[in-house]
Amino acid sequence: MNLFEEPLGGFRFLVVLDPAVAYLPPAQALLVPIVAVGAFQECRGLAGDLEVLAYAEGGRNDFVHQLPVRHTWGRISLRRGLVRDQALWGWYQAGLTGSLGARRDGCIVAMNEMGLPAMAWPFYGGLAAKWTGPEFSALAGAVALEGLEIAHHGLEQVVLLPAAV
Repeated sequence: MNLFEEPLGGFRFLVVLDPAVAYLPPAQALLVPIVAVGAFQECRGLAGDLEVLAYAEGGRNDFVHQLPVRHTWGRISLRRGLVRDQALWGWYQAGLTGSLGARRDGCIVAMNEMGLPAMAWPFYGGLAAKWTGPEFSALAGAVALEGLEIAHHGLEQVVLLPAAV
């Protein structure tokens, strides 16, 4: 099995607020964990959807035309343990006080088993659309989690080349 056929673990990923990270040379990509904005427990919503309109043409009974209408992107949802770092709240707050919101480009980076960047999903024009604070319960010993949903203009998928050993 070659390097590109091995599945990546879904538990090793980073979030950075710079899409250029996806295009770094391998030697510089090793420094990505240093500039990451946080360690997140969960990332969801790397998704796109093409709206399709079914159009039945008169006289054609063997199929229905499927016409593309518009493309939409899913919201990226990040969740992490509550920490004292105010970066997520600060981004959300800047969007509330700014007239057009605080748009940021960023990147979700999946790491391989050796902790090196393997794949990346740069996103563009991201807005901190929803912040979710922690839920507290005296009956549970769980970690307090905060979340952030990012609405964006689009994303790409980039396969990163392995660093030379």
